[in-house]
Amino acid sequence: MKAFPTNKTLILQDDNEKMYLQSIENLGMDLRDYFAAKAMQAIIGKSDDRSLNIDEIDNWIGSYAYVVADAMMEARDA
Repeated sequence: MKAFPTNKTLILQDDNEKMYLQSIENLGMDLRDYFAAKAMQAIIGKSDDRSLNIDEIDNWIGSYAYVVADAMMEARDA
């Protein structure tokens, strides 16, 4: 599922100058990625653990953001 789906129809021209329509559907980021990005913003905003080094924090935040996103996807489908 996409977070910002679009359906666009393009009018294109081939080498023989014939016009034709091409439909492009479902452009946009995945909804799970969108939820993870929002979760990551909240996690970073509330983070106050200064005892971890930067690599540990980056790995933890990225992993936890997707845990939250997966929970949001499950709740959405319920």
